[in-house]
Amino acid sequence: MSPEQSADLLKTLQSRFEKNMRRHEGLAWPTVQARLEQDASALKALLAMEATGGEPDVIGQGSETGQVIFCDCAPESPAGRRSICYDRAALNARKENKPRASAAEMATEMGIDLVTEAQYRALQQLGEFDKKTSSWIATPEDVRALGGALFCDRRYGRVFVYHNGAESYYAARGFRGTLSV
Repeated sequence: MSPEQSADLLKTLQSRFEKNMRRHEGLAWPTVQARLEQDASALKALLAMEATGGEPDVIGQGSETGQVIFCDCAPESPAGRRSICYDRAALNARKENKPRASAAEMATEMGIDLVTEAQYRALQQLGEFDKKTSSWIATPEDVRALGGALFCDRRYGRVFVYHNGAESYYAARGFRGTLSV
């Protein structure tokens, strides 16, 4: 990452941080910036989140670790991460019409984690997300072992958790990620 890219990303993140103070009450930008400037891999991950349409923003801070927690806060599932199945096993299971990638692999390549159901529900307390799209979430092993995967969305003023075959993919389904710095 070039110094210019880093400076541009920090400016974008700061602007979003300041416009959405409700998401991270009690946190100050200098604290966030100091953590980011000490972690080049975090900046690279945030750049990937931004480049795929995630609009990452701070949504909290770990009470024990002090880590700053970022999450994709785009109104809809990030456009650059849609039309993908759940994981590599699902991708390999498809015989025809394979999607270009899987959510779990993309998250790993980007250096982020798929949000969990609890994180997704907490995010929905900070705004209304996925009103027209849906997002794969981290799926428990017992569900995945049976061939399924979980996804969430927000409809009718409520958050819904659904299941689908892990190999499925839809134009309106992507994934949201999280990163602790």
